Amino acid sequence: MPHIPTSQERRALGQARRKQVHRQDHAHWDAKLRRHDPIALVEESMRGRVASLVGLKYERMLASPFGFFRGAVPVMAADLALLPHTGIVNQICGDAHVRNLGAFAAPDGRLLFDINDFDETIRGPFEWDLKRLATSLVLAARETCPTATIPKESRDAVHRFIASYRKLIQTLSRMPVIDVARFQVHRLQRISPVSNALLKAERATPLHTLDTLTVETKKGRIFKEEPPILRRLTPQQARPVLASVKPYRESLQPERQHFLSQYRALDVAFKVVGTGSVALRDYLVYFEGNGPRDPLFLQIKEEPGSAYAPYLNAIPAAGHQGRRVAEGQRAMQFQSDSFLGWTTIAGRDYLVRQLNDHKGSIEIEDLRGQGLIDYAEMCGELLARGHARSGDACLLAGYLGNGQKFATAIAKFAETYADQTEKDWQELKKRRG
Repeated sequence: MPHIPTSQERRALGQARRKQVHRQDHAHWDAKLRRHDPIALVEESMRGRVASLVGLKYERMLASPFGFFRGAVPVMAADLALLPHTGIVNQICGDAHVRNLGAFAAPDGRLLFDINDFDETIRGPFEWDLKRLATSLVLAARETCPTATIPKESRDAVHRFIASYRKLIQTLSRMPVIDVARFQVHRLQRISPVSNALLKAERATPLHTLDTLTVETKKGRIFKEEPPILRRLTPQQARPVLASVKPYRESLQPERQHFLSQYRALDVAFKVVGTGSVALRDYLVYFEGNGPRDPLFLQIKEEPGSAYAPYLNAIPAAGHQGRRVAEGQRAMQFQSDSFLGWTTIAGRDYLVRQLNDHKGSIEIEDLRGQGLIDYAEMCGELLARGHARSGDACLLAGYLGNGQKFATAIAKFAETYADQTEKDWQELKKRRG
């Protein structure tokens, strides 16, 4: 029988990884390391997108350094790949930032708050998620806090984020495996930005979405026309989208296939979403179940490969990019959307999920002062749980230890890389001006 390392042996393996990358070495970033033009990487990521919407993506990226950061995952992926990494691998979100967590309805109807955007998910070095989320905390502080308090607010937020991550990883490393799988993060209601998101999610019922996205006509309810953000498809354009529902259905568990079969499709639209996803193909299908007050909206969202994939050649990528996202999401989340699945349209891979079923997002304006600090702490817990669910908490605990070296290094990296993001944003403004 092959030897399976004990928890103590795995913890020791984590400690040994400190020789590969000293914890204080995570502070390092220097643009002189770059072998690429960051703006060229952004331009390259536009290839294959809907040409008429590329300008809108640039517009959203130009709005602020944080807007640039959201749309420039390929730049940070290339930059992180230049640095030594721990080799401690688990499922990573890939686009971990302060606005990619939110509230949504669990299969049992309860409202949850968790990481909720997995377009870039892949198995990769755990610290890449931490560096990206920490940088987003610094950028959020710079956008929302009084100028005089920015350095302290951002540094405190990152230290709280890493301390929370480290503390929960240590806790999970000592728990029975099945308890790690069942672990839930509590006290969410006491954190004001999260409480606001949960309140929005409570209001975001399917009927609310029905009123927001559709209008009543003589022939029944149809999607509104709000170009370029929302536009109905013609019957000919809608045909391949509706045809993709059949293979999507097969990606669901049998009981969920049964529930989906009780809905009929009424209309199809194209919708612009997010910042990083702008100009990718994103379709909405409006279904009706037991009458007009029983709507179901499915989002069919194009998924290109993860921006991290070119730098992780030793780790095989999923053959279907929608499946990669769905399975990465299931690996990291405590509970996932009942209708999460994947499909293909015209040779392109798509993720399928419910749209706006009790979903609520964080607003950057909510992340001020103590709200930023409290939110950072909760981000650390949620990311720790996601990494422990899909990786090895003992290995992580061994590497992180109990001191402040890692937190201090990540805080330094986050400040330096936020500076780099602002420079890249200015360069984009210069070239697009």
